[in-house]
Amino acid sequence: MNFSDQRTFPARMAMLAETAAFVEAFCNRAAVPRDDALRLTLIVEELFTNTIAHGHRGDSDAPVDIRLLRDAGDIEIVFEDRAPAHDPTERRRTPPSSLGATLDERPVGGLGLQLVAGLAASFQYAREQGRNRLQLVLKCRS
Repeated sequence: MNFSDQRTFPARMAMLAETAAFVEAFCNRAAVPRDDALRLTLIVEELFTNTIAHGHRGDSDAPVDIRLLRDAGDIEIVFEDRAPAHDPTERRRTPPSSLGATLDERPVGGLGLQLVAGLAASFQYAREQGRNRLQLVLKCRS
């Protein structure tokens, strides 16, 4: 049985709670187990926050589209924004050099996308029609 849902949010930090509520409602309807729902929420929150902070460099009325699809044991996430072109999968290929440093020596940031990539079974990027498009697959563990 397939479940899908899609919403568009303005790229504003004030909308972060609404994105989490959207994910929670989807997970409830699609009977996604709690641990998987928490991982999905973390992924969406990280991508949304990065779009605002790094893509738009602050709040914007530009749309962020989030589509979720549950098919058997997988959840597909399609995340699209209109921020300047940026391929976050390149960073996955080259982890930050600070990974081996102590917590006191590490700069702030740079690990969120590593976390997202580690949670997702696949993580793909495309630039289409002036939009960044991330497509991720989360394998349900439960």
